[in-house]
Amino acid sequence: MNKLSRRGFMVGCSTAIAAMAGGRLSYVAFGSPAAEPNQDILVVVFLRGGMDGLSTVFPIAGADRGYYEESRANISIPVSGANAALGLTDLFGLHPSGAAFLDLYQAKKLAVVHAAGLTSDTRSHFDAQQYIELGTPGSKSSTSGWLTRHLHSAGNLPAEIIMPAMAAGNLSPTSLVGSNETIGMTNPNDFTFGGQWFYGSRQQAALRKMYTGDSWLHSAGIETLNAIDVVSTANPGNYTPGNGAVYPGGSFGDNLKAVAQMIKLQLGLRVATVDLGGWDTHEYQGDHGTGYFANQFGQLTNGLNALFTDLSNANGTDHTQRLTIVVMSEFGRTFKQNASRGTDHGHGNVMFVLGGQVNGGQVYGQWPGLSNEQLYDHRDLQITTDYRRVLSEILIRRLGNPKLGTIFPNYINYAPLGLVQGADLTPDYANLSPTPTVTPVPGGTIPLDKANVYLPFVQR
Repeated sequence: MNKLSRRGFMVGCSTAIAAMAGGRLSYVAFGSPAAEPNQDILVVVFLRGGMDGLSTVFPIAGADRGYYEESRANISIPVSGANAALGLTDLFGLHPSGAAFLDLYQAKKLAVVHAAGLTSDTRSHFDAQQYIELGTPGSKSSTSGWLTRHLHSAGNLPAEIIMPAMAAGNLSPTSLVGSNETIGMTNPNDFTFGGQWFYGSRQQAALRKMYTGDSWLHSAGIETLNAIDVVSTANPGNYTPGNGAVYPGGSFGDNLKAVAQMIKLQLGLRVATVDLGGWDTHEYQGDHGTGYFANQFGQLTNGLNALFTDLSNANGTDHTQRLTIVVMSEFGRTFKQNASRGTDHGHGNVMFVLGGQVNGGQVYGQWPGLSNEQLYDHRDLQITTDYRRVLSEILIRRLGNPKLGTIFPNYINYAPLGLVQGADLTPDYANLSPTPTVTPVPGGTIPLDKANVYLPFVQR
Protein backbone atom coordinates (compact mmCIF):
# COMPACT_ATOMS: atom_id res chain seq x y z
CA MET A 1 0.00 0.00 0.00
CA ASN A 2 1.28 3.49 -0.84
CA LYS A 3 1.97 5.76 2.11
CA LEU A 4 0.43 9.23 2.19
CA SER A 5 3.06 11.94 1.66
CA ARG A 6 4.05 14.11 4.61
CA ARG A 7 2.97 17.21 2.74
CA GLY A 8 -0.40 15.68 2.05
CA PHE A 9 -0.95 14.38 5.56
CA MET A 10 -3.52 16.05 7.79
CA VAL A 11 -3.85 14.43 11.15
CA GLY A 12 -7.31 13.77 12.59
CA CYS A 13 -8.66 11.76 15.50
CA SER A 14 -9.61 8.10 15.60
CA THR A 15 -12.85 7.03 17.19
CA ALA A 16 -10.88 6.08 20.27
CA ILE A 17 -9.28 9.53 20.53
CA ALA A 18 -12.61 11.22 19.89
CA ALA A 19 -14.22 9.24 22.69
CA MET A 20 -11.39 10.17 25.02
CA ALA A 21 -11.21 13.84 24.02
CA GLY A 22 -14.88 14.56 23.63
CA GLY A 23 -14.06 16.20 20.29
CA ARG A 24 -11.24 16.49 17.78
CA LEU A 25 -8.57 18.87 16.59
CA SER A 26 -10.51 21.76 15.07
CA TYR A 27 -8.17 22.40 12.16
CA VAL A 28 -5.05 21.04 10.56
CA ALA A 29 -1.56 22.45 10.91
CA PHE A 30 0.39 24.38 8.31
CA GLY A 31 3.97 23.54 9.31
CA SER A 32 6.52 25.09 11.65
CA PRO A 33 7.84 28.67 11.77
CA ALA A 34 11.44 27.53 12.00
CA ALA A 35 11.18 25.41 8.86
CA GLU A 36 9.51 27.98 6.63
CA PRO A 37 11.87 29.45 4.03
CA ASN A 38 11.18 32.89 2.64
CA GLN A 39 9.04 31.68 -0.26
CA ASP A 40 6.41 33.58 -2.18
CA ILE A 41 2.72 33.54 -1.35
CA LEU A 42 -0.10 33.88 -3.88
CA VAL A 43 -3.47 35.31 -2.81
CA VAL A 44 -6.26 34.89 -5.37
CA VAL A 45 -9.24 37.21 -4.95
CA PHE A 46 -12.25 36.14 -7.02
CA LEU A 47 -15.04 38.65 -7.63
CA ARG A 48 -18.11 36.48 -8.12
CA GLY A 49 -20.99 37.71 -10.21
CA GLY A 50 -19.10 39.30 -13.11
CA MET A 51 -17.49 42.61 -12.18
CA ASP A 52 -18.00 45.52 -14.58
CA GLY A 53 -14.41 46.22 -15.58
CA LEU A 54 -15.49 49.22 -17.65
CA SER A 55 -16.64 50.90 -14.46
CA THR A 56 -13.35 50.24 -12.65
CA VAL A 57 -10.89 51.24 -15.41
CA PHE A 58 -12.28 53.09 -18.43
CA PRO A 59 -11.27 55.56 -21.18
CA ILE A 60 -11.06 59.21 -20.19
CA ALA A 61 -9.98 60.62 -23.55
CA GLY A 62 -10.13 60.04 -27.30
CA ALA A 63 -12.82 58.56 -29.47
CA ASP A 64 -13.46 55.73 -27.02
CA ARG A 65 -14.45 58.27 -24.39
CA GLY A 66 -17.25 59.43 -26.66
CA TYR A 67 -18.45 55.88 -27.26
CA TYR A 68 -18.29 55.27 -23.51
CA GLU A 69 -20.43 58.27 -22.57
CA GLU A 70 -22.93 57.54 -25.33
CA SER A 71 -23.41 53.88 -24.32
CA ARG A 72 -23.47 54.59 -20.59
CA ALA A 73 -25.53 57.76 -20.34
CA ASN A 74 -26.33 57.22 -16.65
CA ILE A 75 -23.55 55.03 -15.29
CA SER A 76 -20.45 56.51 -16.98
CA ILE A 77 -17.83 57.96 -14.64
CA PRO A 78 -17.23 61.69 -15.23
CA VAL A 79 -13.77 63.09 -15.94
CA SER A 80 -14.31 66.26 -13.92
CA GLY A 81 -16.43 67.59 -11.09
CA ALA A 82 -18.00 65.43 -8.39
CA ASN A 83 -16.99 61.76 -8.41
CA ALA A 84 -14.48 62.36 -11.19
CA ALA A 85 -12.23 59.60 -12.47
CA LEU A 86 -8.84 59.13 -10.85
CA GLY A 87 -6.19 59.40 -13.54
CA LEU A 88 -4.03 56.36 -14.28
CA THR A 89 -2.71 57.20 -17.76
CA ASP A 90 -3.56 59.68 -20.49
CA LEU A 91 -6.14 57.18 -21.75
CA PHE A 92 -7.45 55.41 -18.62
CA GLY A 93 -9.06 56.48 -15.37
CA LEU A 94 -9.95 54.63 -12.19
CA HIS A 95 -13.32 54.62 -10.43
CA PRO A 96 -13.37 57.40 -7.79
CA SER A 97 -14.12 54.94 -4.97
CA GLY A 98 -10.79 53.23 -5.73
CA ALA A 99 -8.49 55.84 -4.17
CA ALA A 100 -6.89 53.08 -2.09
CA PHE A 101 -5.85 51.38 -5.34
CA LEU A 102 -4.53 54.64 -6.74
CA ASP A 103 -2.10 54.84 -3.81
CA LEU A 104 -0.75 51.37 -4.61
CA TYR A 105 -0.66 52.13 -8.34
CA GLN A 106 1.37 55.29 -7.82
CA ALA A 107 3.71 53.40 -5.48
CA LYS A 108 4.22 50.94 -8.38
CA LYS A 109 2.80 48.06 -6.36
CA LEU A 110 -0.35 47.65 -8.48
CA ALA A 111 -0.58 46.72 -12.15
CA VAL A 112 -3.73 46.75 -14.29
CA VAL A 113 -4.37 44.30 -17.12
CA HIS A 114 -7.25 45.38 -19.32
CA ALA A 115 -9.22 43.46 -21.96
CA ALA A 116 -8.32 40.24 -20.12
CA GLY A 117 -10.32 37.19 -19.21
CA LEU A 118 -11.73 33.83 -20.23
CA THR A 119 -11.69 33.41 -24.00
CA SER A 120 -14.46 30.78 -24.00
CA ASP A 121 -17.75 32.04 -25.38
CA THR A 122 -20.03 31.78 -22.35
CA ARG A 123 -22.08 34.21 -20.33
CA SER A 124 -23.08 31.67 -17.69
CA HIS A 125 -21.77 32.45 -14.21
CA PHE A 126 -21.53 28.77 -13.33
CA ASP A 127 -19.74 27.71 -16.52
CA ALA A 128 -17.36 30.67 -16.62
CA GLN A 129 -16.32 30.25 -12.99
CA GLN A 130 -15.75 26.53 -13.50
CA TYR A 131 -13.68 27.05 -16.63
CA ILE A 132 -11.50 29.67 -14.99
CA GLU A 133 -10.98 27.89 -11.69
CA LEU A 134 -10.41 24.47 -13.21
CA GLY A 135 -7.95 26.13 -15.57
CA THR A 136 -9.50 24.32 -18.53
CA PRO A 137 -11.55 26.77 -20.64
CA GLY A 138 -14.37 25.02 -22.48
CA SER A 139 -14.05 21.81 -20.45
CA LYS A 140 -15.40 20.75 -17.06
CA SER A 141 -13.88 17.27 -17.06
CA SER A 142 -10.95 18.03 -14.79
CA THR A 143 -11.17 16.67 -11.25
CA SER A 144 -8.72 19.21 -9.85
CA GLY A 145 -8.42 22.98 -9.82
CA TRP A 146 -5.51 24.95 -11.24
CA LEU A 147 -4.19 25.89 -7.79
CA THR A 148 -4.32 22.25 -6.71
CA ARG A 149 -2.28 21.25 -9.74
CA HIS A 150 0.21 24.00 -9.02
CA LEU A 151 0.72 22.73 -5.47
CA HIS A 152 1.13 19.14 -6.63
CA SER A 153 3.48 19.95 -9.50
CA ALA A 154 5.68 22.57 -7.82
CA GLY A 155 9.13 21.14 -7.30
CA ASN A 156 10.33 23.85 -4.94
CA LEU A 157 7.98 23.47 -1.98
CA PRO A 158 9.57 22.26 1.27
CA ALA A 159 8.79 18.64 2.09
CA GLU A 160 7.88 19.57 5.66
CA ILE A 161 4.83 21.66 4.76
CA ILE A 162 1.73 19.84 5.94
CA MET A 163 -0.87 22.31 4.66
CA PRO A 164 0.20 25.01 2.22
CA ALA A 165 -3.24 26.27 1.16
CA MET A 166 -5.99 28.25 2.85
CA ALA A 167 -9.49 29.11 1.66
CA ALA A 168 -10.47 32.18 3.66
CA GLY A 169 -14.16 31.77 4.40
CA ASN A 170 -16.54 28.87 4.74
CA LEU A 171 -16.16 27.32 1.29
CA SER A 172 -13.21 26.00 -0.68
CA PRO A 173 -13.27 27.30 -4.29
CA THR A 174 -13.12 25.17 -7.42
CA SER A 175 -9.53 26.34 -8.01
CA LEU A 176 -8.57 24.18 -5.00
CA VAL A 177 -10.83 21.22 -5.76
CA GLY A 178 -9.03 17.93 -5.38
CA SER A 179 -6.64 19.31 -2.77
CA ASN A 180 -6.23 17.44 0.50
CA GLU A 181 -3.98 20.23 1.74
CA THR A 182 -6.51 23.03 2.07
CA ILE A 183 -8.45 24.27 5.06
CA GLY A 184 -11.29 26.71 5.25
CA MET A 185 -10.74 29.33 7.91
CA THR A 186 -12.87 32.31 8.83
CA ASN A 187 -11.02 33.19 12.03
CA PRO A 188 -7.56 32.04 13.25
CA ASN A 189 -8.96 32.20 16.76
CA ASP A 190 -10.85 29.01 15.86
CA PHE A 191 -7.58 27.16 15.17
CA THR A 192 -7.77 25.40 18.51
CA PHE A 193 -7.98 22.03 20.16
CA GLY A 194 -11.68 21.22 20.42
CA GLY A 195 -11.54 19.14 23.56
CA GLN A 196 -13.60 19.20 26.72
CA TRP A 197 -13.46 22.64 28.34
CA PHE A 198 -12.16 21.49 31.72
CA TYR A 199 -9.93 18.59 30.72
CA GLY A 200 -8.60 20.09 27.48
CA SER A 201 -4.97 20.42 28.61
CA ARG A 202 -4.96 16.82 29.90
CA GLN A 203 -6.45 15.58 26.65
CA GLN A 204 -3.74 17.34 24.66
CA ALA A 205 -1.11 15.83 26.92
CA ALA A 206 -2.63 12.39 26.35
CA LEU A 207 -2.57 12.94 22.59
CA ARG A 208 1.11 13.88 22.77
CA LYS A 209 1.85 10.59 24.55
CA MET A 210 -0.01 8.71 21.82
CA TYR A 211 2.18 10.37 19.15
CA THR A 212 5.57 9.65 20.76
CA GLY A 213 6.76 7.19 18.08
CA ASP A 214 9.26 7.92 15.34
CA SER A 215 7.10 7.21 12.29
CA TRP A 216 5.91 9.84 9.80
CA LEU A 217 2.41 9.51 11.33
CA HIS A 218 3.59 10.21 14.89
CA SER A 219 5.72 13.12 13.72
CA ALA A 220 2.84 14.69 11.83
CA GLY A 221 0.58 14.36 14.87
CA ILE A 222 3.09 16.18 17.06
CA GLU A 223 3.53 18.90 14.41
CA THR A 224 -0.22 19.44 14.42
CA LEU A 225 -0.34 19.85 18.18
CA ASN A 226 2.71 22.13 18.08
CA ALA A 227 1.09 24.31 15.43
CA ILE A 228 -2.03 24.64 17.56
CA ASP A 229 0.18 25.77 20.42
CA VAL A 230 1.93 28.32 18.19
CA VAL A 231 -1.33 29.87 17.00
CA SER A 232 -2.86 29.84 20.47
CA THR A 233 0.23 31.49 21.96
CA ALA A 234 -0.04 34.23 19.32
CA ASN A 235 -3.47 35.03 20.78
CA PRO A 236 -5.11 35.64 17.38
CA GLY A 237 -8.35 36.74 19.01
CA ASN A 238 -6.64 39.97 20.08
CA TYR A 239 -4.93 40.60 16.76
CA THR A 240 -4.04 44.22 15.97
CA PRO A 241 -3.27 44.93 12.28
CA GLY A 242 0.12 46.45 11.64
CA ASN A 243 0.93 49.99 10.55
CA GLY A 244 -2.53 51.28 11.46
CA ALA A 245 -4.24 49.20 8.76
CA VAL A 246 -8.04 49.32 8.94
CA TYR A 247 -9.95 46.49 7.28
CA PRO A 248 -13.51 47.07 6.07
CA GLY A 249 -16.25 45.57 8.18
CA GLY A 250 -17.91 42.33 7.12
CA SER A 251 -16.73 38.93 5.96
CA PHE A 252 -14.42 40.21 3.21
CA GLY A 253 -12.38 42.31 5.60
CA ASP A 254 -12.38 39.51 8.18
CA ASN A 255 -11.13 37.00 5.62
CA LEU A 256 -8.32 39.29 4.49
CA LYS A 257 -7.34 39.84 8.11
CA ALA A 258 -7.22 36.07 8.65
CA VAL A 259 -4.89 35.71 5.67
CA ALA A 260 -2.61 38.41 7.07
CA GLN A 261 -2.46 36.67 10.45
CA MET A 262 -1.52 33.33 8.91
CA ILE A 263 1.17 34.93 6.75
CA LYS A 264 2.71 36.69 9.73
CA LEU A 265 2.75 33.51 11.81
CA GLN A 266 4.93 31.91 9.08
CA LEU A 267 3.35 28.49 9.38
CA GLY A 268 3.94 27.47 5.78
CA LEU A 269 1.14 29.21 3.89
CA ARG A 270 1.76 29.26 0.13
CA VAL A 271 -1.66 29.85 -1.46
CA ALA A 272 -4.76 31.61 -0.13
CA THR A 273 -8.11 32.33 -1.76
CA VAL A 274 -10.64 35.01 -0.87
CA ASP A 275 -14.03 35.59 -2.48
CA LEU A 276 -16.05 38.77 -2.77
CA GLY A 277 -19.51 38.32 -4.26
CA GLY A 278 -22.24 40.74 -5.27
CA TRP A 279 -21.01 41.90 -8.68
CA ASP A 280 -24.01 40.82 -10.77
CA THR A 281 -25.21 44.38 -11.31
CA HIS A 282 -28.19 44.03 -13.66
CA GLU A 283 -30.08 46.86 -11.98
CA TYR A 284 -29.26 50.27 -10.54
CA GLN A 285 -25.52 49.89 -10.66
CA GLY A 286 -25.08 53.49 -9.59
CA ASP A 287 -25.18 56.75 -11.51
CA HIS A 288 -21.94 58.49 -12.41
CA GLY A 289 -19.64 56.96 -9.83
CA THR A 290 -22.11 56.66 -6.95
CA GLY A 291 -24.37 54.00 -5.49
CA TYR A 292 -24.01 50.23 -5.18
CA PHE A 293 -21.06 49.66 -7.47
CA ALA A 294 -19.09 52.44 -5.80
CA ASN A 295 -19.61 50.77 -2.42
CA GLN A 296 -18.55 47.38 -3.80
CA PHE A 297 -15.40 48.68 -5.44
CA GLY A 298 -14.55 50.73 -2.38
CA GLN A 299 -14.82 47.63 -0.20
CA LEU A 300 -12.50 45.73 -2.55
CA THR A 301 -9.85 48.41 -2.84
CA ASN A 302 -9.90 49.45 0.82
CA GLY A 303 -9.66 45.83 1.89
CA LEU A 304 -6.67 45.00 -0.28
CA ASN A 305 -4.93 48.25 0.63
CA ALA A 306 -5.40 47.32 4.30
CA LEU A 307 -3.93 43.86 3.68
CA PHE A 308 -0.93 45.38 1.93
CA THR A 309 -0.46 47.95 4.69
CA ASP A 310 -0.82 45.32 7.41
CA LEU A 311 1.88 43.12 5.86
CA SER A 312 4.36 45.93 5.17
CA ASN A 313 7.33 45.87 7.54
CA ALA A 314 5.45 43.92 10.19
CA ASN A 315 7.75 43.27 13.15
CA GLY A 316 10.73 44.09 10.99
CA THR A 317 9.65 41.80 8.14
CA ASP A 318 8.17 43.17 4.93
CA HIS A 319 5.91 40.30 3.93
CA THR A 320 4.70 42.21 0.87
CA GLN A 321 8.01 41.41 -0.81
CA ARG A 322 6.93 37.77 -1.05
CA LEU A 323 3.26 38.51 -1.63
CA THR A 324 1.46 38.54 -4.99
CA ILE A 325 -2.28 39.22 -5.13
CA VAL A 326 -4.29 38.66 -8.30
CA VAL A 327 -7.88 39.90 -8.62
CA MET A 328 -10.20 38.43 -11.25
CA SER A 329 -13.84 37.80 -12.11
CA GLU A 330 -15.60 35.28 -14.35
CA PHE A 331 -16.38 37.81 -17.09
CA GLY A 332 -17.01 41.49 -17.68
CA ARG A 333 -20.31 43.13 -18.51
CA THR A 334 -22.01 44.62 -21.52
CA PHE A 335 -20.56 47.84 -22.84
CA LYS A 336 -23.98 49.46 -23.11
CA GLN A 337 -26.09 49.98 -20.01
CA ASN A 338 -29.51 48.31 -19.94
CA ALA A 339 -32.93 49.86 -19.32
CA SER A 340 -32.55 49.30 -15.56
CA ARG A 341 -29.38 51.39 -15.36
CA GLY A 342 -27.30 48.28 -14.93
CA THR A 343 -25.24 46.02 -17.15
CA ASP A 344 -25.67 42.43 -18.27
CA HIS A 345 -23.33 39.46 -18.68
CA GLY A 346 -20.45 40.32 -20.97
CA HIS A 347 -17.00 39.16 -22.01
CA GLY A 348 -13.70 41.08 -21.59
CA ASN A 349 -12.73 42.46 -18.21
CA VAL A 350 -9.91 43.89 -16.12
CA MET A 351 -7.48 42.04 -13.82
CA PHE A 352 -5.41 43.56 -11.03
CA VAL A 353 -2.02 42.33 -9.80
CA LEU A 354 -0.60 43.66 -6.51
CA GLY A 355 2.60 42.90 -4.65
CA GLY A 356 6.03 43.92 -3.54
CA GLN A 357 7.59 42.43 -6.68
CA VAL A 358 4.99 43.77 -9.12
CA ASN A 359 6.03 46.12 -11.91
CA GLY A 360 3.17 48.44 -11.07
CA GLY A 361 2.08 51.87 -12.13
CA GLN A 362 1.13 50.68 -15.61
CA VAL A 363 -1.89 49.47 -17.57
CA TYR A 364 -0.94 46.32 -19.46
CA GLY A 365 -2.50 44.53 -22.41
CA GLN A 366 -3.62 45.47 -25.90
CA TRP A 367 -6.60 47.82 -25.80
CA PRO A 368 -9.12 46.65 -28.46
CA GLY A 369 -11.23 49.81 -28.67
CA LEU A 370 -14.92 50.46 -28.06
CA SER A 371 -16.38 51.25 -31.45
CA ASN A 372 -19.21 48.95 -32.52
CA GLU A 373 -16.96 47.10 -34.96
CA GLN A 374 -14.34 46.52 -32.25
CA LEU A 375 -16.72 45.06 -29.69
CA TYR A 376 -17.09 41.33 -29.16
CA ASP A 377 -20.43 40.30 -30.71
CA HIS A 378 -21.02 44.05 -31.16
CA ARG A 379 -21.83 44.30 -27.45
CA ASP A 380 -18.87 43.49 -25.18
CA LEU A 381 -15.24 44.38 -24.63
CA GLN A 382 -12.96 42.11 -26.63
CA ILE A 383 -10.41 39.89 -24.83
CA THR A 384 -6.85 40.41 -25.99
CA THR A 385 -5.11 38.83 -22.96
CA ASP A 386 -5.97 35.30 -21.91
CA TYR A 387 -6.30 35.20 -18.11
CA ARG A 388 -3.95 32.21 -18.09
CA ARG A 389 -1.18 34.41 -19.45
CA VAL A 390 -1.39 36.59 -16.36
CA LEU A 391 -1.49 33.63 -13.97
CA SER A 392 1.30 31.82 -15.83
CA GLU A 393 3.65 34.74 -15.39
CA ILE A 394 2.99 34.74 -11.65
CA LEU A 395 3.47 30.97 -11.50
CA ILE A 396 6.79 31.11 -13.34
CA ARG A 397 8.37 34.34 -12.16
CA ARG A 398 7.12 34.49 -8.57
CA LEU A 399 6.31 30.88 -7.60
CA GLY A 400 9.02 29.21 -9.67
CA ASN A 401 6.68 26.68 -11.26
CA PRO A 402 6.98 26.42 -15.08
CA LYS A 403 4.79 23.31 -15.47
CA LEU A 404 2.08 25.04 -17.48
CA GLY A 405 1.00 21.89 -19.31
CA THR A 406 -0.05 20.37 -16.00
CA ILE A 407 -1.58 23.50 -14.50
CA PHE A 408 -3.27 24.79 -17.68
CA PRO A 409 -3.64 21.83 -20.08
CA ASN A 410 -3.61 22.79 -23.77
CA TYR A 411 -2.36 26.32 -23.04
CA ILE A 412 0.73 27.02 -25.15
CA ASN A 413 2.76 29.91 -26.56
CA TYR A 414 2.95 31.70 -23.23
CA ALA A 415 4.81 35.02 -23.24
CA PRO A 416 5.27 37.25 -20.17
CA LEU A 417 3.69 40.68 -20.09
CA GLY A 418 6.29 41.95 -17.63
CA LEU A 419 3.85 42.23 -14.74
CA VAL A 420 6.11 40.85 -12.04
CA GLN A 421 9.79 40.42 -11.37
CA GLY A 422 11.51 37.04 -11.39
CA ALA A 423 13.34 34.49 -13.51
CA ASP A 424 11.82 33.42 -16.83
CA LEU A 425 11.96 29.65 -16.52
CA THR A 426 11.33 27.68 -19.70
CA PRO A 427 7.64 26.70 -19.81
CA ASP A 428 6.96 22.97 -19.62
CA TYR A 429 3.89 22.21 -21.72
CA ALA A 430 3.84 18.47 -20.98
CA ASN A 431 0.48 17.47 -19.53
CA LEU A 432 1.41 15.30 -16.57
CA SER A 433 -0.94 13.58 -14.14
CA PRO A 434 -2.54 16.56 -12.37
CA THR A 435 -3.42 15.01 -9.02
CA PRO A 436 -1.57 12.16 -7.31
CA THR A 437 -3.56 9.30 -5.88
CA VAL A 438 -3.81 9.49 -2.10
CA THR A 439 -4.26 6.25 -0.22
CA PRO A 440 -5.66 6.59 3.31
CA VAL A 441 -3.89 4.94 6.22
CA PRO A 442 -5.60 1.86 7.68
CA GLY A 443 -8.88 2.60 9.40
CA GLY A 444 -10.64 4.87 6.93
CA THR A 445 -11.30 8.58 6.81
CA ILE A 446 -13.43 11.19 8.52
CA PRO A 447 -14.52 14.51 7.01
CA LEU A 448 -13.26 17.86 8.26
CA ASP A 449 -15.81 20.65 8.52
CA LYS A 450 -15.12 23.84 6.54
CA ALA A 451 -12.38 22.17 4.50
CA ASN A 452 -12.74 20.30 1.24
CA VAL A 453 -10.59 17.43 2.48
CA TYR A 454 -10.67 14.07 4.20
CA LEU A 455 -8.42 13.27 7.12
CA PRO A 456 -6.65 9.95 7.62
CA PHE A 457 -6.86 8.50 11.09
CA VAL A 458 -5.45 5.49 12.86
CA GLN A 459 -7.46 2.91 14.72
CA ARG A 460 -5.80 1.90 17.95
